[in-house]
Amino acid sequence: MKFSAKDMVGSVQRLMATAQNGLEVIRFGGLTHDVESSPFEVVERRRMYRLRHYFPDDATPGRPVAVLVPPLMVNADIWDVNAEDGAVGILHRGGIDCWVVDFGSPASEEGGWERDLADHVLAISSAIDTVSEATGSSVHLMGYSQGGMFAYQTSAYRYGKGVASIVTFGSPVDVVAGMPFGLPYGMVSDVAEFLADHVVTRLPITDSMVRIGFQLLDPVKTAKSRIDFLRQLHDREALLPKERQRRFLNNDGWVGYAGPAAADLLKQFVAHNRLMLGGFVIRDQPISLAELKCPILAFVGEVDDIGQPAAVRGIVRAAPNAEVYEASLVAGHFGLVAGSMATNHTWPLVRQWVDWMDGGQPLPPEITPMAEHVASNRPLSAATRVVHTVGTLAEAGTGMGKALEGIANNTVRGSVELVGEAARALPRLTRLGMIQPHTRVSLGRLLAEQAQRAPLRDLFLFDDRVHTNASVNVRIDNVVRGLISVGIRPAMRVGVVMETRPSALATVAALSRLGAVAVLLAPGGELARAIELTGIKTLVADPENLRTAAATGTRVLVLGGGDTRGLDIQQGANVIDLEQIDPGQVRMPAWYRPNPGLARELAFVLVTGTGDRLEAKYITNHRWALSAIGTATSADLDRKDTVYCLAPLHHSSGLLVSLGGAIAGGSRIALARSLDPARFAEEVHRYGVTVVTYTWTMLRDILDAGVFPAGHPHPIRLFIGSGMPAGLWRRTTEQFDPARVLEFYASIEGDVVLANVTGVKAGCKGRPVPGTAKVELVAYDPIAGQVLVDASGFGRRCADNEVGLLIGKASDGVDLSDGGLRGLFTAGDAWMPTENLFRRDSDGDYWLVDRTDTVIRTRRGPVYTQPIVDALNDITAVDMEVAYGLPVGDHCLAVAAVSVRHGFRLEPKDVTEALQVLDHHQRPDLVHVVDDIPRSSSYRPSARAVQAAGRPEAGPGTWWYNRASESYETLTEAYARTLLGD
Repeated sequence: MKFSAKDMVGSVQRLMATAQNGLEVIRFGGLTHDVESSPFEVVERRRMYRLRHYFPDDATPGRPVAVLVPPLMVNADIWDVNAEDGAVGILHRGGIDCWVVDFGSPASEEGGWERDLADHVLAISSAIDTVSEATGSSVHLMGYSQGGMFAYQTSAYRYGKGVASIVTFGSPVDVVAGMPFGLPYGMVSDVAEFLADHVVTRLPITDSMVRIGFQLLDPVKTAKSRIDFLRQLHDREALLPKERQRRFLNNDGWVGYAGPAAADLLKQFVAHNRLMLGGFVIRDQPISLAELKCPILAFVGEVDDIGQPAAVRGIVRAAPNAEVYEASLVAGHFGLVAGSMATNHTWPLVRQWVDWMDGGQPLPPEITPMAEHVASNRPLSAATRVVHTVGTLAEAGTGMGKALEGIANNTVRGSVELVGEAARALPRLTRLGMIQPHTRVSLGRLLAEQAQRAPLRDLFLFDDRVHTNASVNVRIDNVVRGLISVGIRPAMRVGVVMETRPSALATVAALSRLGAVAVLLAPGGELARAIELTGIKTLVADPENLRTAAATGTRVLVLGGGDTRGLDIQQGANVIDLEQIDPGQVRMPAWYRPNPGLARELAFVLVTGTGDRLEAKYITNHRWALSAIGTATSADLDRKDTVYCLAPLHHSSGLLVSLGGAIAGGSRIALARSLDPARFAEEVHRYGVTVVTYTWTMLRDILDAGVFPAGHPHPIRLFIGSGMPAGLWRRTTEQFDPARVLEFYASIEGDVVLANVTGVKAGCKGRPVPGTAKVELVAYDPIAGQVLVDASGFGRRCADNEVGLLIGKASDGVDLSDGGLRGLFTAGDAWMPTENLFRRDSDGDYWLVDRTDTVIRTRRGPVYTQPIVDALNDITAVDMEVAYGLPVGDHCLAVAAVSVRHGFRLEPKDVTEALQVLDHHQRPDLVHVVDDIPRSSSYRPSARAVQAAGRPEAGPGTWWYNRASESYETLTEAYARTLLGD
């Protein structure tokens, strides 16, 4: 090979240029250049931020205004990193007035390391007020990465005030849908919670840690950029245009991250995904992106591994009331806002978006309405990205690689989620199995454990305020002091007649902590009779129920209502305002021990039924813990869930399932004042409700109100409760797809708890919950009220689909003298019967058929009411229904009453078709339409009220069952006299 002098000189010059430029980089950190930052002035300085106004000398009136928000770990110069080809330069030339929020570095700002997420949201809100006041117009709020998340949060916090539109760049919303690098959400969620609780609050995240962390996120790209820089080090002119951006990424552009802010991010938006579900907390106020109503433009990076497309597109579901658009670019996370892609595509599109918003210009074709699901072949994980990169060299093998990688990804994700669910369930079941009669367990104790374990964690939400474990625990202790000061002692029975409110929860928990027994009474119910039945001498009431409570002549303790409430009745010997007692002045007696309740001891008394069927149901601490832990396990409740308690506390579903399950699962509790469909629709989003509790037909009111149209995005994953009719069940799952229903059955007697965990069979009560009593169905004669025995004298177990009495294995130490069964199947065994008749299908699932005291005793034998109710409820036109026995002379007719939904018409052929699922002898003799069916305070349709309204009358709304034709026909006056004996 020949070398010329010219080649030699060129090589020497290249070597010298490399050495000279390299020395400059070593000495000054980079190449000196003439690129200047865009001019700005700081117009406002506050502890949390400085507000920059770019190109302040431009006083052109009427310009649209943009406020740009950086992410926490990146310097505010990100908006000007390319100078005149950067965000503020291009937008200014497009006629947009640019303002930038600069949070500064926590290392140099006063109190910087103590900042949390709420500080930043409030800072942006303050900046919007300043800019709006200075310019006289609303702002286009723009944010990159976490800055975009701040833009969403701040706009929702302000309910859109002063915000014309939102523009975000690579800002994830639905973390579950797009974890960075395709990591399994279950694993990341647990790691995030651990880091938030134990690491980031104690270890400051410095700027160097941030820089190294981001470089490690994509080591291949980092290494490639450095190699490219070294290869071009001899060519100064080629390097200078990108030098400012290179220095920004390599060193100058990174700032530290305050530990509390990092903890908030990990907990609220990674572990709990509350930006997507709603219910993230800003200064004790729950907020949801459903509050957003202004137009939104989200930029999506198709090869962004941090703000993955699926996560960014979550905004279309999180903000269902806003018009959401997207612009999809082939760019990574940083490339969306800096570099040639941003210069040539991102910022021109932003300018055109603002022109469309403010000037009526046409929307560019690159900006389209966002679709929830977009088919894409882009890489979804780190492994896929490698395959994607190498794919150009081995295109033939990519298809197989993608398939294998997809299988591996799904397997890992599924395995991690399954392990996570098991990890949550096993400790609960273990604790349940360890509970013995002498074990100390109670509602008050579980709340105290949570307050000790995580004092600052949210416990419940009410009236748009968030209450932490610590604050609730203090309130409970203060109520305990007040109760002690007026003479309440352990084991005393104290009535509680209160609406659903924080004070009601605090009262019940305080009585538990004191060791007293809470007798839960329904407001507006038969209060005097309930007091007589339970033998209580003291009532705790809220101001709304004070007058009714005082009218019974019982001593009343008043609690709750807020600082501004007034009392209808003056205080006296029988009315004591506990809110006026200073807990700090109460001297605690020597006998007081917090949470003394043992598993075997009585904890609550529920009063059920009406009239002559008013009954007291007794619940021990063990029984409450059994339902609470069983619910948490069956529903897989954890800290990511927010449980909306529609069921009142005086109902077993509210006390055992809603309150108990949420506390045992560590979930947030959202208390609803009442069943208000419009408020329900707002609070589901605002609180980020994932689980809704119900009783009987409660959800019918919400469905009929139409506040959640079918297909409307929502965060609900589960409805849990008891008593939902089969037809209403199907309507609920159709309306709230993909949420499902988890129906419970919990006997007051014994420890029987059934749960329909799969939710596949509408109306089914499911199977026994692990850790609860073993159950059996014993053959039973409902007419004689006796257990049927075989030739040996032992009880006969029911075959599949045979109706029998549900019984549960009695635990050790249970008093069998009050209705228990001993020696039922084997000598010496012990069982506690329930009051309900069931059948078990061939799959092992249990179906409720009736209560022992409501079976209709007809001439043809017993007729069971629940199958009739379920069959009629499946008719689209039927609103509510009841079945009951109608005495006629010396016999009884089986009668069903139905009310019809507004706008629908019920025909006899509909009734005939619906009831064909029943054996002919189980079909009612009469079906009649009534205007309305009254319901109890727990929303149970009242057969007693329908009976009291009068007998069915002949006419087109009453049909009798013709057994010859097996159809229902209109009841005529002539046949009514024959059938009813009139």
